Amino acid sequence: MTVIRLATALFLVLLPATAQAHRAWLLPSATVLSGDEAWITVDAAISNELFYFEHHPLLLEGLSIVGPKGTEIAPQNESTGKYRSTFDIELKEPGTYKLAVAGDGLFASYEVNGERKRWRGKPENLSKEIPDGAEKLTVTQSQRRLETYATLGAPSKEALETTGKGLELAPITHPNDLFAGEEAQFKLLVDGEPAPNVEVSIIRGGNRYRDTLGEIKVTTGEDGSFAVTWPEPGMYWLEASATDGKTTIDKATERRLGYVATLEVLPE
Repeated sequence: MTVIRLATALFLVLLPATAQAHRAWLLPSATVLSGDEAWITVDAAISNELFYFEHHPLLLEGLSIVGPKGTEIAPQNESTGKYRSTFDIELKEPGTYKLAVAGDGLFASYEVNGERKRWRGKPENLSKEIPDGAEKLTVTQSQRRLETYATLGAPSKEALETTGKGLELAPITHPNDLFAGEEAQFKLLVDGEPAPNVEVSIIRGGNRYRDTLGEIKVTTGEDGSFAVTWPEPGMYWLEASATDGKTTIDKATERRLGYVATLEVLPE
């Protein structure tokens, strides 16, 4: 496994534990556009400082783009470099586009002849790569999702539909209609159902250039809803995580769920 692939695998499995050090994100060149058609470029990376390239690229495996009519849109000019991945999207029709990178992986620990071993990988490789006779085997499933949004012309809702799998954001306020000083409302769902009592962390980008992180923390209500009033314009990183035992893979006893969104807040 290359260093880049290992870094992405670590993100997929251990994001809640490492979120304070490394943050994964998608960053579109624009989120609100006008005209009959337009292009955007999207950066994808894992970094210590938000929206600053200095650690590892985020691989584009699991990339999906949903267009205004709810259909899949193909990315163009995909590329992965030393510190970031990039891709382009041609917005050919008005409405809202949802961009996502999702992953479903496994983390296992076990012993062989009294020596502790660790393994990370895809579910289909678990039985092939864990040796026969392994003892004290524990398996954790990890489901992660990163999203951002772009709108050409008037906002639309079709692309905002959730998949019903893992931890997801269900916007109440449209994610491309956010303004400084105004309250926005959202819901978090787990497998399509409300996710209560989940802590949400929100950080404005550019933390490299200020003394304080400026983190906003809110907790979802019983219906999974939460609200945030944006203190100032900018690109914001929103993150939430949860743990449960509702695994979908044999041998896994715990499931770790993670969600990240990049949202642009415009001036009043």
